[in-house]
Amino acid sequence: MFKDFISKILTYQKVAVFSHMRPDGDCLGSQIALSLWLQKNGIEVTAFNEDDVPGNMKWLEDFFPISKPIRNDLQDFDAFVLVDGNALHRFGEAAESLKNMGKPLFMVDHHPDPDDIFEEFVSVVSASSTCELIYQLYAEHNADQIDEHAAKAMYLGLVTDTGSFQFDSVKPATMYAAADLLKRGKFTPNEITERIYASRPLRQLKLLSMALDTIELHANGLISTICITQQMFAETGCTSEDTEGFVQYPLSVEGVKTCVLFREDGDRIKLSLRSQSDDIDVNKWARSFNGGGHQKAAGAWHEGPLKKAIKDVISVGKEQL
Repeated sequence: MFKDFISKILTYQKVAVFSHMRPDGDCLGSQIALSLWLQKNGIEVTAFNEDDVPGNMKWLEDFFPISKPIRNDLQDFDAFVLVDGNALHRFGEAAESLKNMGKPLFMVDHHPDPDDIFEEFVSVVSASSTCELIYQLYAEHNADQIDEHAAKAMYLGLVTDTGSFQFDSVKPATMYAAADLLKRGKFTPNEITERIYASRPLRQLKLLSMALDTIELHANGLISTICITQQMFAETGCTSEDTEGFVQYPLSVEGVKTCVLFREDGDRIKLSLRSQSDDIDVNKWARSFNGGGHQKAAGAWHEGPLKKAIKDVISVGKEQL
C-alpha cells in the first residue's frame, strides 16, 4: 500500500506535514506519528496547523511540536504531506497556497473523493482512521520504529475516530493495530482515554446541558437536531473546541437514524452530520451545503441565520429519507 509513497517521500531532505483546521484526535495523532516516522528516517520535519491544538490533546506536543504556518517560509521545504484530509481548503490559507509553489504534495487520508493534485497519495475509505493507515506505513517499512510516543499518538486517533471502537468502520485490522500499539508503546488504554474524555472542565458540562435542551426530532423521529449558539458560548465561557463529541447525543435518541449539530460560528453556521443507518449518506447530504466527509460522518456550512439553516438542512435530509 505504501511502497511508492515510502520510496518517494524519503528522497527529500526537508518535509512539512499539515493537519486540517479545527484539529481532532485522528488528524493530530497521524500528523505526530508521521512526523516521528520521517524524523527517524533522516528527514528534517516540521508539523503545521493553522489552529491551536485542543486543550485535552496538548500533551501530544510533548511528542512533536506543532507550529502555525507562515506562507513565506514554506518555500524552504522540499515536499509537503497532508494527513486526514484530501482537499487543500481543509488545511487553511497557507496550505491552499501550496498548489502554486510547484513543490510535490503527498496525502494520507480515509475520506472519499480526493483532489487530483497529489504526486503520491494513500487513500483508503474503508480504513477506520488515518492513524490506522499511518500504522500500516510503519508496519510496511519497519514496525520496530514504533516507539511509545508514536504508539500513543496513533492509538489516540484510533480511539477518537471510531467512537472508542464502537463504529462499524472498526475491522479486525483496526483491533490488531490497537493491540500492537498497546504492546509496542507499553501503555494501557486508560492513559489515553482519561486524558481526552475524563478531564472535562465544568464550563463544558454547563454548555452540554444547555445544548441538550435544544434537541428536537424531525421527519417522524428519524432526524434529530441539536443547537449551540453564541449566547451559550458567552454564558458559559466556552469556545467551539468545547463542543467536541456533542453530536453523538442527539444520535443516541431512540428511533433516530441521523442527526445534525448546528453551531453558530461567527457569521455562519457550522453543520456536523452523523448517521447510524446505511440508508442515509450524510456525505452526500453535506455536499448540498459545500461540505463533505464520510457516509456516516460529515461536515458543512450554512450562511445562516440559525432558523433558516435548520429549515434548509432538514428539508434536504427529508429528501434523502
